[in-house]
Amino acid sequence: MKQINVVKHQKKFFLISLAVIAVGIIFYFINGIDLDIEFSGGTRIMIETNSEVDPNLAEDLVEKALGKSVTAQTQKTNNPASENETIYMLRLDIASEQTLTAKERDLVIDVISENFDVKEGGNQEMLSVEPSIGRETLLNGLRAVLIASVIIILYVTWRFSAIHGLAAAITAIIALIHDILITLAMYPILKYPLGEVFISAILTIIGYSLNDTIIIYDRIRENMKLMKKSTLDEIVNTSINQSLTRTINTSATTLITLITLFIFAAVNNISSLVEFSLPLIVGFVAGVYSTVFIASPLWLMWRKRNMAKLMKSA
Repeated sequence: MKQINVVKHQKKFFLISLAVIAVGIIFYFINGIDLDIEFSGGTRIMIETNSEVDPNLAEDLVEKALGKSVTAQTQKTNNPASENETIYMLRLDIASEQTLTAKERDLVIDVISENFDVKEGGNQEMLSVEPSIGRETLLNGLRAVLIASVIIILYVTWRFSAIHGLAAAITAIIALIHDILITLAMYPILKYPLGEVFISAILTIIGYSLNDTIIIYDRIRENMKLMKKSTLDEIVNTSINQSLTRTINTSATTLITLITLFIFAAVNNISSLVEFSLPLIVGFVAGVYSTVFIASPLWLMWRKRNMAKLMKSA
């Protein structure tokens, strides 16, 4: 396999990442980021219908009736009790500082019943989340990510002390921030609501991406002992290429599974699985990219800068 000169083209790889993140920022200012009611607070109403409904029309009708922001999604699943029967559900997320009253809930059901083919005696569910609880859920998720980051810094600093562990830890964290930002960019671009699934996806992505980064750092540490006559550029480049096949193969196996799950969920209109699998796919691709093209080149830049400072002060 022909070696890729990652070090030589590192600035190009950095620019690609910055361009993707910039696109996400642009779409953030265009579309904003909608928080799921799990984070923002509000009420979720599930109504079973006899056929698939137009979510955009449902949003408009309920918004006019309530005067509140509404996000509608349709869900379609096979009935486990009957192979030939499909269950259609309309999910309405109504964001508000106060949860819906019984009168407002009845109004929503009446509006949907008047305009769509609601199943008589079908399932109807309501979930209410207080805004304070939603904010607490979001803060808990952010705390989990922060705690994971601190543990990563301590662990990588200790394990890779032979190759300037603090530099390895900080560049690994920068690579993980890169993965989070690219995954986050997906939400304003696709106008997906950001909910608890995002935190779960991010923690999973952090684990996989960090594992691959540590493997390359481990190769750098070993090659610094074996390639004493080589330059740092050569050592880093060799270490990346030695780990590349393993990184691609393990990530491809996981991605195939996630893509299969996403296709299955999209075909069957299972929104919960789509919302879980898609950010994982985006995050895993970003993780492979940052492992190979971001973390180690950044460590190299840090190390060379420190060496230059030491030489000047000597």
